[in-house]
Parts: sequence; structure tokens; C-alpha cells
Amino acid sequence: MTNQPAPGSSGGPPAQSGGFDANRPTIISLLYILSFATGISGIIGVILAHVWGSEPEAEWQRSHYSYLMRTFWYSFLASIVAGVLSLVFIGLLLFPLIAIWFGVRSVMSLMKAQKHEPMPDPETLWI
Repeated sequence: MTNQPAPGSSGGPPAQSGGFDANRPTIISLLYILSFATGISGIIGVILAHVWGSEPEAEWQRSHYSYLMRTFWYSFLASIVAGVLSLVFIGLLLFPLIAIWFGVRSVMSLMKAQKHEPMPDPETLWI
């Protein structure tokens, strides 16, 4: 009998059944979600994503780093555009949409990271 990784784990340690796995993509996702309350933890999360993303990891983790880095930087740029457009009140409508997009992507990554599954298309801007 051979020791093969579980389906979807791509060589990483198996996810704990019924428990919470504090793997690196999970930590970054939680920091992003926490940024709704603190405002600063998202910056810590993106720094960790860049640092940890440059280290050799399992393929499923690399897909999360790419996904989470894109989530942060695109929401940051969209917030700048919304801030400028707030001068004509259009941007005020964009801020809640950006926050929802950021939150949903963070939760999606968190759920997949708990199962040690890669993000299906880390390069997409869709959810």
C-alpha cells in the first residue's frame, strides 16, 4: 500500500477532519477579513502573501498566494479610483461593491484553504 496525498491536496499535509487548519493561506485570508474591523491587517496579509509566496510551497498554496495578492492590489486600486470618483459622488456607490468583492474572495480562499484545495483560477478577477 502506497502513501499518496489526498485528492486536491497536491502533496501538502492532509487537512484535519473536523478541525481548524491554520495554514498560511488561511492566515492571510483571516487577516484580510479582519481588516474590515482594523483597517490595517490587510496590509500585513499582503506582505505575508508576498513573502510566503516566494518560498517553495505546495501547488495549492501557490494558487492561493496569487489569488490573495491580486485580491488585495485590485481592491486597493479600485478604492483609489472610487476615492477620486467620490468627488462626483459616483465613487460612494463603488466602495460597498469593492468591500463585498474583497470579502467574498477572502472567504472563498479561506474555505478552499481549509480543504487544502487550490483556487480554480487564481488569475481571474471574478469570484
